[in-house]
Amino acid sequence: IAHWVCHPGGPKVLRTVTEVLDLPDGALDVTWRSLADVGNLSSSSVLHVLRDTLEHRRPEPGTPGLLLAMGPGFCCELVLLRW
Repeated sequence: IAHWVCHPGGPKVLRTVTEVLDLPDGALDVTWRSLADVGNLSSSSVLHVLRDTLEHRRPEPGTPGLLLAMGPGFCCELVLLRW
């Protein structure tokens, strides 16, 4: 996976996702910036991160990505992307 579009559930969530998935440094930079700028908007937060990814770190066509959203109760949605 070359690009990670992750729900900004909070610092603990982002640290855990990074650790459990063994993500490289900077993989969630857009997500961390979204958390700082607008906070956690519930499961729709991932759409804000997707927009920022497209505006600031647009992936090359054909590269793989993963969109990861989380919601209350704990629900988790994953979408495998090909840009």
